[in-house]
Amino acid sequence: MALRWYSNVIESTDHRRLAAWWRDALDWQTVFETDDEVVIIPKWAEELSQKLTFHQFPPGLVFVPVEHEKQTKNRLHMDLAPHLDDDRDAEIARLEALGATRIDVGQGPDVSWTVLADIDGNEFCVLSSRDM
Repeated sequence: MALRWYSNVIESTDHRRLAAWWRDALDWQTVFETDDEVVIIPKWAEELSQKLTFHQFPPGLVFVPVEHEKQTKNRLHMDLAPHLDDDRDAEIARLEALGATRIDVGQGPDVSWTVLADIDGNEFCVLSSRDM
């Protein structure tokens, strides 16, 4: 028996705003929203939900409210990658237009990824383009 990666939970002082930012950044959809949490999943996941087994269904992101601001560098972060057919620099520019900022976490000048922070300061990386 294997466990399924069900979701990542992200805390925010404005969980609805941050969920909407990630929804737009990833082109996902909101499937649940209350004062206590907002859940987003890939659009295609719901479309294929009847065809996917429990273990095949992709993880979602869950946003929950907290009263405290983010204090330090994340110990866990997301890596995002564009496909080889996509323009990586255009994707980074799109994320910046949504409010992401480039940050330095000590990555050095010769890395193949770009470190960004979302509108709450949570770090994530945009990797080099991939085919898988």
